[in-house]
Amino acid sequence: MRILVVEDEEGLAESLRRGLSADGHLVEVAHDGHRGLDLALAGGPYDVVLLDLMLPGLGGYEICARMRAHGDTTPVLMLTARDGEYDEAEGLDCGADDYLTKPFSFVVLAARIRALARRAGAPDRGGLLQAGDLVLDPQGRRCRRGGRDIELTARELGVLACLMEQPGRAVAKQDILDEVWDAPLGIDPNIVEVYVSSLRRKIDAPFGRRSIRTVHGTGYRMAPDGG
Repeated sequence: MRILVVEDEEGLAESLRRGLSADGHLVEVAHDGHRGLDLALAGGPYDVVLLDLMLPGLGGYEICARMRAHGDTTPVLMLTARDGEYDEAEGLDCGADDYLTKPFSFVVLAARIRALARRAGAPDRGGLLQAGDLVLDPQGRRCRRGGRDIELTARELGVLACLMEQPGRAVAKQDILDEVWDAPLGIDPNIVEVYVSSLRRKIDAPFGRRSIRTVHGTGYRMAPDGG
């Protein structure tokens, strides 16, 4: 991936550049807000922008807001030393896709970047995901099968969306964990089995279907025809 890092702490910026480059990414770095905005708007396209909140010249909130005002939909992961729900809410409200508080683990950062890239690359189906008569509206948080509403928890909905975005393809447990769980580091990937079992009881068993198939040694896949 091509990644833009906008971070004024030069030591941290260099550490991120080295780590991400070692993972095979192409990384560009800006140390102030104005340069970061210029690169974000004219230096891309980028796959992900890592954007510090407190920057000289122009703050992270303003950079993100201007990117969105220009129609730039590149995923933005905000990095900040602040730890407060109002700061996080403001970041998300201005158009950021995710938020990570310093200090953070590079393993967690890498997982968040992978999740953002997967979401950005997911096929556009007008907001609705469908496999046969199974229909999921992630934004509206609604699931229906055969005209019947199915109640799902937020985590069940996330796991189901992750599978339905890639019909017919095997999705690894770790990939599901990275995308659906906010802080996947240290969580046993087998927890995904619990949610898949619950989904099968809700979306398959009552309808005599087998939508979610186990791919041994990998994870799961969604039958394109809904099973």
